[in-house]
Amino acid sequence: MTHFNQPISQSARFSLLRRPLRWLPVLAVLATAAAPGTADAARRGGAYDGTWTTVFATTRGNCSSGYSVPFLVTGSRVSSAGGGRVAGSVRRGGAVAVRVSVGASRASGGGRLVGNSGAGSWSGIITGDRCSGTWQATRS
Repeated sequence: MTHFNQPISQSARFSLLRRPLRWLPVLAVLATAAAPGTADAARRGGAYDGTWTTVFATTRGNCSSGYSVPFLVTGSRVSSAGGGRVAGSVRRGGAVAVRVSVGASRASGGGRLVGNSGAGSWSGIITGDRCSGTWQATRS
């Protein structure tokens, strides 16, 4: 059996490990405070859960119109339901904010969902052109 001259809690190596660990409770509290309703909303389901088909119209710039893109809403999160990187959120009152990127193209938008439909505006750089417009969505 090995005997140590000092308790392991007083060794230099243990104190190096302990320093980063002392921040762990603080980080856990911050993470919980930063997103208090996210886990609860995902567990119980949100009023806007489901797949939303969104049609984009260009009102400024040289970008095509009429693209239809599916988005998935789960709790308060908006994500991709097929293609591209999507990050966004929906608040209880239906206010929605989304960022989308596909290759070099990027766009962001906002608006409101009510019942099974929604509408709003978007802007971004699509294949090198700065464009903006409106969107309309329906829940499938």
